[in-house]
Amino acid sequence: MRKISVFGATGSIGENTFDLLMRQGGAEAVHMVAVTGGRNSRRLADMARALRAEVAVCADEGCLADLKDALAGSGIETAAGAQAMRDAADRPVDWAMSAIVGAAGLQPGMQVLRQGATLALANKESLVTAGQLMLATAEAKGARILPVDSEHSAIFQALTGEDISAVERIILTASGGALRDWPTERLAQAKLADALAHPNWSMGARITIDSASMFNKAMEVIETREFFGVEPDQIEVIIHPESLIHSMVGFHDGAIMAHLGAADMRHAIGFALNWPVRQPLPVARLDLAAVGALTFRAPDMGRFPALRLAREVMAQRGLAGAVFNAAKEIALDKFIAGQIGFMDMAGLVETTLARLSGETSLGKAAASLDDVLAMDQLARIRASEAKV
Repeated sequence: MRKISVFGATGSIGENTFDLLMRQGGAEAVHMVAVTGGRNSRRLADMARALRAEVAVCADEGCLADLKDALAGSGIETAAGAQAMRDAADRPVDWAMSAIVGAAGLQPGMQVLRQGATLALANKESLVTAGQLMLATAEAKGARILPVDSEHSAIFQALTGEDISAVERIILTASGGALRDWPTERLAQAKLADALAHPNWSMGARITIDSASMFNKAMEVIETREFFGVEPDQIEVIIHPESLIHSMVGFHDGAIMAHLGAADMRHAIGFALNWPVRQPLPVARLDLAAVGALTFRAPDMGRFPALRLAREVMAQRGLAGAVFNAAKEIALDKFIAGQIGFMDMAGLVETTLARLSGETSLGKAAASLDDVLAMDQLARIRASEAKV
């Protein structure tokens, strides 16, 4: 029986992971080690009970009393706070889902890799901020990273049985987000509710806004470079409004392998959960005749400056990704709080990158996770100070 942990269980990826685990037998099929969440202690407790987890951990210490009450009499351990999250990640597992949003997911994911376990990686920030460290740790410990982003899962599947040296280009598809059909000149007036109205995907608020700004896709471009080891100029982005092709791989003989599927994250999660075996999944089957047509258009770099910034980060490498991510998170916080406009987010990130390029050696590779976390904190301070 596999030992499994889910970090970020109460978010959208975590909920879908829970759904699949329950459909595949739940506590009778897996040994659930740890489930962790943020503030939704009641939902976390429900999951822990259903899967008979060893321990349930909430990131917010203020939620511990509620979590204890909800799990009273169950025999399930409870804990809260940053140290408790680290302790949970140190418990031996065979497979773990990393679905914590933001830089907070970096350390638990690294601890799973240090065990030599399989890490299903939905946390974009891990490879953006510490890709070289993560991959080196996985190699040294005999661990494996399986991508859970729909785009990177699609690429991973398209490369099955292929030699990476035969790859000419990787094409990431993007829905274009909630504002994809807005006139460019109107984007500066976009409000929070506008950016949250994604036409295709049901996701958390932060990632939905990142989709509208294309910061989500910018992060995925950097992830692609790190995970698959291709050169930046081999990575392309194309707007695909239907969101049915999740990514494509072009080979040097001119062939393109495309991964198609319904807009349902359980496909990528299920692939990682069951790898290397494909299992039946409860996702809709495409009716191509009903779909009728697939459309594509090139992204406007003026409309999506995040894509340009991703290219600059890849050119620098080192700790530039940590700055990019931290500044993006602060910019997102400010937009949600109504302190800056929609198009100001990219300006804040660019200002922070420029400032820290002058103050530090951003291109220097991180020697340890501590280097990444220190730069993350410094970047948050500079981004908070930035004026746009």
